[in-house]
Formats: sequence, structure tokens, C-alpha cells
Amino acid sequence: MKLKFLIFLALLAHMLSPAFADKSNKDISFYLGTFDVIDKEGDDQSTLLGMEHRNPDLFRDTPLGKFSPVSGGFVTGNNSLYLYTGVEGQYGVGPLKILPSFTPGLYEKGDGKDLGSVLEFKSEIKVGIDLSENSQLGLSYSHISNNDWGDTNPGTDNQQITFSKNF
Repeated sequence: MKLKFLIFLALLAHMLSPAFADKSNKDISFYLGTFDVIDKEGDDQSTLLGMEHRNPDLFRDTPLGKFSPVSGGFVTGNNSLYLYTGVEGQYGVGPLKILPSFTPGLYEKGDGKDLGSVLEFKSEIKVGIDLSENSQLGLSYSHISNNDWGDTNPGTDNQQITFSKNF
């Protein structure tokens, strides 16, 4: 577990290094939750710990809403690792934010659930509330699967509590 966690931190640091090069674009989220929350057998459910980056400078207003690239990753208590990048929408009603996202990524099962492929797709819905001008607390639900492109496609559903801060 320690080696996978160190690899996760190194890859995440490398992935996020451009975020720290420019002092104005550090929108970082940390999240903690449950991996495979609807595991009927109960043998693959685990905790997950993750980190995510959004670049506020790359937000784009479109007729469908406000969108931004998002990158991140998580590691589970069973040594599973998922690194991803994709797009996140942002819709707000006052301090309440609704953030749907789609992020393809690379999955390594470790001692955890075999999702059938290295290439997996995560769709997520997050609901957050502004705590202050630069911080947000949220609850999210995500589904990860390989779209039947792998040997098997059991998928996994996850839930997380997220804290986001714009540094």
C-alpha cells in the first residue's frame, strides 16, 4: 500500500506541477469517501482518498454552461489507483453549485476490484456550497466503468465528501 500511495503522490504532483507554476490558478480539491458503495457482496468496498485540480483560467462559458478541464486521481484502501483527466461543468444557484463531470482515466486494481480494463470512464455529479469566496464543501456520487470495452464491466459506484480551495 505504501508504494502505491507514494507512486500516486508522485504522479499527482507531476500532473499538478503546472498548476503551481502560475500563482493564480490553484483550484485544488481534496476528497475522502467510499469506493464501491453499492458492493452487494461486500468484499470490494473500501475507503478512497483523492485530489483534483481545476484551472479557473481555462473556464469557458458556452450555451450549455460553464466548463473547465479537470485532472486528478485517487487511491483506495485496497491499493487501487485511478488517474483521470476530463471536463467538468459548473452551474450555480446562489451559493449552491452543481458540478457534473466526465473523466476518462487509467485504473490499476491493486488488491481491489477488477473493473475489467485499464481504461475506465468516470461520470460524476457533485453538489457543493460556497463556504467563503475561495472555498467550497461538496458531496459527490460517481460511477466508473469501461463501457463494455474490457473483459468484464462490473463498474463501481462511489461517494465522496469534497473540500475545494482556490489558492
